[in-house]
Amino acid sequence: MENSSEALGSKGLINRHEFVRIIIQCLYSLGYSNSASCLESESGVSYWSNEFQLLESLILNGNLGDCIDYLNSIKDVLGETAESALFLVFRQCVMEYLNCGEDALALGVLRKQVSALDVDKYKVHGLATCLLSLKDRELGAVVGSGGDVVVHDLRRKLLGDLEKLFPPPIVVPEARLEHLVESTVTAWVDACMYHSSSNTVSLYEDHCCSRDEIPTTTTQILTGHKNEVWFVQFSNNGEYLASSSNDCTAIIWKVLEDGKLTLKHTLCGHQQAVSFLAWSPDDTKLLTCGNTEVLKLWDVETGTCKQTFGNQGFVVSCCAWFPNSKQFACGSSDPEKGVCMWDCEGNVIKSWRGMRMPKVVDLAVTPDGEYLISIFVDKEIRILHMATNTEQVISEEHPITSLSVSGDSKLFIVNLNSQEIHMWDVAGKWEKPLRFMGHKQHKYVIRSCFGGLNNTFIASGSENSEVYIWNCRNSRPIEVLSGHSTTVNCVSWNPKMPQMLASASDDHTIRIWGPSLKKKKAT
Repeated sequence: MENSSEALGSKGLINRHEFVRIIIQCLYSLGYSNSASCLESESGVSYWSNEFQLLESLILNGNLGDCIDYLNSIKDVLGETAESALFLVFRQCVMEYLNCGEDALALGVLRKQVSALDVDKYKVHGLATCLLSLKDRELGAVVGSGGDVVVHDLRRKLLGDLEKLFPPPIVVPEARLEHLVESTVTAWVDACMYHSSSNTVSLYEDHCCSRDEIPTTTTQILTGHKNEVWFVQFSNNGEYLASSSNDCTAIIWKVLEDGKLTLKHTLCGHQQAVSFLAWSPDDTKLLTCGNTEVLKLWDVETGTCKQTFGNQGFVVSCCAWFPNSKQFACGSSDPEKGVCMWDCEGNVIKSWRGMRMPKVVDLAVTPDGEYLISIFVDKEIRILHMATNTEQVISEEHPITSLSVSGDSKLFIVNLNSQEIHMWDVAGKWEKPLRFMGHKQHKYVIRSCFGGLNNTFIASGSENSEVYIWNCRNSRPIEVLSGHSTTVNCVSWNPKMPQMLASASDDHTIRIWGPSLKKKKAT
């Protein structure tokens, strides 16, 4: 017999008895019953506590009165579960009396013992109903042949219910070792500022990702535009990248299997700079917004323009698709036009407009289609619930230049010209935003995005020609990427390739960022 109080571990924080008992539980749950029994015999540690073994003996032998007395004697150990445990045993008494046809005795237990317990009254009412109806007896009790088998099964189920109810150390919480290991792995991942891998975390060593897990190195420079590149966005399936420029064109780039990008289509037709674009959720269509001009709808496969919305006086600043890829919303910098909902044939389905509506700076539809989020020039964020038409308003202290929504529809970020990025929850439960800072933004429209595994990271452009990356749990950047020669206007993280990032700059180029060459060679 070992010393149950002996400690394990370099810091002496692990109780040997508890540790061995948890291992025994794990072995039983994995089906290694012989190994578990051997460990119990060799260590002198039993998986079942003395208290539970005594209760098991009393219950299986039908000594329910002694079981009740014993439960009352260990109330201090049972704590808040004592009353619920007594209710389960009294319920067993009622069911066994019913099986024996002793309805009067069953009614007596219900009136005297059960009614005196401090338990949920609905449970008491349910048991009373069971007793009175005799039709749908709880736990499957059946009067008649096979009564002994039924009673034995009921007693086994009672033990199972008590095992789930009792606190430690009377029982070991279910799957305790798995819970401890998962908690440790979760803590590793949460503490890892660079974690962006879907691979299973190894238990053989403490987990810590290097900076090579995220895009930090320029892998390709795209030079298809002849002027400043204002916007860039990966398709939802990660197979394409779209860019728009002050040269009045948009370009669709194809992401190849080796991670390189090649030009697929150059979209010509706008008379002004193309300031915004949006992929349909099914990635078959692309919307482009001309700066103070028309909105165009393109076929991604052929590169042809399928529809033009508005005219030269139609001022559209932004657009966003609904999940069905058949309807979209567009926002206008003209307060008389406001926000409109269109279909792909050019029909206006709905509009929110009026003289009192401020200019729309940016908007987004959450991927689940439940919310329409609009950014207004007067520093307001309006979150419209599409089904109920209810709206919540968030007021910022500084002008907002852009908006981005997380892939799970739960969070969004806004860039402010106060050189901060604020993260808010879509549901509106947060009183204050999470703040991210370190980049430079005074006068230009700078766009940011979520990215990496499970939207762990935020990336943003900056007026000082660099790209900034934050872990969502840290307000200061974990990486600053150099390469562009002037303002970086927009960034986009590939949703299917968490190690690929694109940035668009006034230097006429798009940079594709990936893990370092050292990481590539290692993989």
